Amino acid sequence: MQPEPQNHERRSFLKKTLAVCCGGAAVLAPVGAGVAVFLDPLRRKAEALRAIRVTTLDALPDDGVPRKFPVLANRTDAWNKFTQVPIGAVFLRRVAGGKIDAFNVACPHAGCYVDFMPEQEHFLCPCHNSTFAVNGRVNDPHSPSPRGLDTLVVEIRNKKEVWVKFQNFLPGQADKVPVA
Repeated sequence: MQPEPQNHERRSFLKKTLAVCCGGAAVLAPVGAGVAVFLDPLRRKAEALRAIRVTTLDALPDDGVPRKFPVLANRTDAWNKFTQVPIGAVFLRRVAGGKIDAFNVACPHAGCYVDFMPEQEHFLCPCHNSTFAVNGRVNDPHSPSPRGLDTLVVEIRNKKEVWVKFQNFLPGQADKVPVA
């Protein structure tokens, strides 16, 4: 009669050990997913600071007139990878000395996309009729836009490729605050 209780204790120990292992495995997957979601903004912020190839110098005439170009980049969500999808747009223009100005197309007031009006030689926000000069500054001192168009850093690579450090900024702020 003695061997039975000892066998029962051994079975009970194995059941409890197996239950702890299964419970730990069941908890590990959601905890890992939570850590990945928590760290995701840090990864995205690092990706956002990279320069993106937008066009070539051949596609940008030397006349000082701004031209709109889409900004295409690879995007990844939880399980899918998308190649060369639009993430925004920029206006580029060549100025004296071979320099290139780059402006984000989003209006600093409410985030609407501005258009360049070649006849009037200014940018126009269709949401609130605010205008911006060719250099990106606010034309009207009574404009609801708190700042001029957001400038972006431009690099020329291989003597012909135009790369832009594309970034969005919070609308409605007097200072350029990058969107995380």
